[in-house]
Amino acid sequence: MENKKLLFVIMRTLSNLLIIFGIFLFLFSIWPYARDEILYRWYSFRGIHFSLEGKAPKSRFAYLISQPSPLRIDPASKDFGIVIEKINVNAPIVKNVSVTDPKAYQLALRDGVAHAKGTVLPGENGNFYLFAHSSLDYWALGKYATVFNMLRKLEAGPPVGEAGDKIVIFYKGERFDYQVLDKKVVPGWDISPLTEKYDTPMMTLQTCYPPGTTLNRLIITAELVK
Repeated sequence: MENKKLLFVIMRTLSNLLIIFGIFLFLFSIWPYARDEILYRWYSFRGIHFSLEGKAPKSRFAYLISQPSPLRIDPASKDFGIVIEKINVNAPIVKNVSVTDPKAYQLALRDGVAHAKGTVLPGENGNFYLFAHSSLDYWALGKYATVFNMLRKLEAGPPVGEAGDKIVIFYKGERFDYQVLDKKVVPGWDISPLTEKYDTPMMTLQTCYPPGTTLNRLIITAELVK
């Protein structure tokens, strides 16, 4: 009888530990997404926004408690980089990355946002195509695994078809401002956004959607305004 009671206690303890471990793994896996969403909502609630012309905070903690005023973003790269002030994206861009070579683009995405090989460069007529992670595997995919997690927050201006949120590209020290025209979700196998042809300077941003999956692609289309 004593042995049965002891076995029952051991089994119950192991079961509880497995449940706790499972909950921990779940929370750990969704933390990057939850963190970005919480910070975005907190900044919105506090009226805090980011700007290339804003004031530099005194510390990282100051971002959370700052008074409602533009906080400065210093571009990660003026040689080739992207800044999206609305969602506090600031990353270098890796040039001419093959979209058909998984090893090449996975390596590139560890270093920032990837520029699709064969597409135009900033300011040129055509489709300037960028893609980056919206992943939950930040421990496996590196520093920029979550860089496009909040891309879904970008909007075209009302009415539909008018310019919306701003995306800033730096290339060889020159600044290019794009504004969002359209946002859509396409199946993961759909490559039409990549092959789209334009007669004017346009930019396409691509990321996985929902974050952490490869089911679909979130596509942002923007036009050069200056």
